[in-house]
Amino acid sequence: MGLFDRIKRVVSANINDLVNKAEDPEKMLEQAILEMQEDLVQLRQGVAQAIAAQKRTEKQYNDAQNEINKWQRNAQLALQKGDENLARQALERKKTFTETGTALKTSLDQQSTQVETLKRNLIQLESKISEAKTKKEMLKARITTAKAQEQLEGMVRGMNSSSAMAAFERMEEKVLMQEARAQSAAELAGADLESQFAKLEAGSDVDDELAALKASLLPPATPANQNLLPPEQTTPSQTTPPQSNEVVDAELESLRKQLDQM
Repeated sequence: MGLFDRIKRVVSANINDLVNKAEDPEKMLEQAILEMQEDLVQLRQGVAQAIAAQKRTEKQYNDAQNEINKWQRNAQLALQKGDENLARQALERKKTFTETGTALKTSLDQQSTQVETLKRNLIQLESKISEAKTKKEMLKARITTAKAQEQLEGMVRGMNSSSAMAAFERMEEKVLMQEARAQSAAELAGADLESQFAKLEAGSDVDDELAALKASLLPPATPANQNLLPPEQTTPSQTTPPQSNEVVDAELESLRKQLDQM
């Protein structure tokens, strides 16, 4: 690729970029509709001119037909009067108008075809303009929506990077920390309460065990009929050495100290 070709490509690319940036979709749509309406005006003028030419040719053709009929009658009249030379001249005039009428008929047929084609094009262009206007309104609405969405996204991006949004996030973090501390304190309070109940349950178990131990160490109750025994008989509890109560008391005192230390 030569140097001039490269320069031409760069210039074309820059011009296209400038044109693309300068294009406003709404203005371009309005301009397109305006150009189509201008074409419609020109086409209507062309149709009107074609119809006028058709009418003029049609009148000329009708005039030629009238002349043909007139000279035909004149030729007949001359023959009736016995003037053959005059009849010949009338037929020559008829021939001239017949040739003119034939040419006019050909032109009239062509003009009629042209007028019908122009009318169809006119109807199609009017339909396209109506459709383009409808699409223009739809596209304008879409452009407005797209611009609003773009502005909203820009605002959202600005909020994410602004100091106000950062301050809001810091406040939210502080609230979360306070909630976490409150939850931790509640959990600790609940754990302390549970430990107190656990101690009470443990103390109840120890008391039950102590009561059972006392019951096992105390002498059995004297039956009601024991008073009826002879004086010389003794109860089984009287055979227990007196030193056994001291041992029990010492063990009981040791258990009490252990319970107090718990």
